[in-house]
Amino acid sequence: MARKRQKRKLKAGLAPGTLLFTGEQKMERLEMSVLRYDADLYEESFPGTLEEVISELRLGGPVTWINLDGLHEEHAVERICQGLDIHKLTMEDILSVGQRPKVEEHADYLHVVLRMFMMDETNREATDEQLSFILKGNLLLTFQERKGDVFDGVRKRLREAKGQIRKRYADYLLYALLDAVVDNYYPILETLGEHYEELESELLDNPTRAALGRLHILRRETILLRRSVYPLREVVGRFEKMEEPFVSEGTRVFIRDLYDHTIQVIENIEVLRDIATSLLDLYMNSVSNKMNEVMKVLTIIATLFIPLTFIVGVYGMNFDYMPELRWRYGYFIVMGLMFVAVLGMLYFFKRRRWL
Repeated sequence: MARKRQKRKLKAGLAPGTLLFTGEQKMERLEMSVLRYDADLYEESFPGTLEEVISELRLGGPVTWINLDGLHEEHAVERICQGLDIHKLTMEDILSVGQRPKVEEHADYLHVVLRMFMMDETNREATDEQLSFILKGNLLLTFQERKGDVFDGVRKRLREAKGQIRKRYADYLLYALLDAVVDNYYPILETLGEHYEELESELLDNPTRAALGRLHILRRETILLRRSVYPLREVVGRFEKMEEPFVSEGTRVFIRDLYDHTIQVIENIEVLRDIATSLLDLYMNSVSNKMNEVMKVLTIIATLFIPLTFIVGVYGMNFDYMPELRWRYGYFIVMGLMFVAVLGMLYFFKRRRWL
């Protein structure tokens, strides 16, 4: 996080179009893949050099999908984009990973930016990264911060020629990838919902500070997800309204369905946000009820000792026949008794979860 802030400070004041990767390096080296296909053809390769990728930048012939994992090599992004006459500001947006989801229509290409969320199965936490698309003719470029994405289902459909994807153009491929990103929001929302349910049970039984800390983490993840999905509604809406050559009439009906999915995701996020607010209220109410129980017990104990304290105060315990006054070790016994009484009360409070 500190490195990101440092890079953003370095970028501040630079000329527009200055290429500087503002994120954290998440891969050791750049990895690339190329898919070329049509109804009868399917080719998949993993070039080892930029020159091999640049040789694939052909706008004619089959649909070509070029994917780059690793944005830390600015020169690689620049060389590939220069081969397609991509504007400098678009290159800058690809490398600036804090971009708001958006779609930009240029003279001969389309630029889409959004955030891709994935669930880390090890610690059950959501991770996100910026994902950029450039659609130009029958060529689609995708830029990712690290290896690993949600496009395995799309790749499988391409390999096995399932559905209509091999019979359509690059705009349908872009739709399919956007649809995969949006569909992957659903399992993440389900996982967050399970976390909220577990936290609700814990807050009802024992509202601790640790539970409150986890609630704040869940709220932060929900807010981040909401911040990424809300602009996506605008992106998909604009994508649907675009005319040819960017979007064909046959693809537009599928984009309309994608828009409906986006609205559903937004509604589910709003529900989670309401749950987070209600859980915070639940925590405050549980802590207040617990404090009321503690005060009730302490009030009973204090009330029981009020008359005893009054009698002792009036008489002063000044009696002639008090055997304890003559005990050789009476003082130490009384001090020990007071110490044991304090420990006993602390143990009692601990058992009742008051401490």
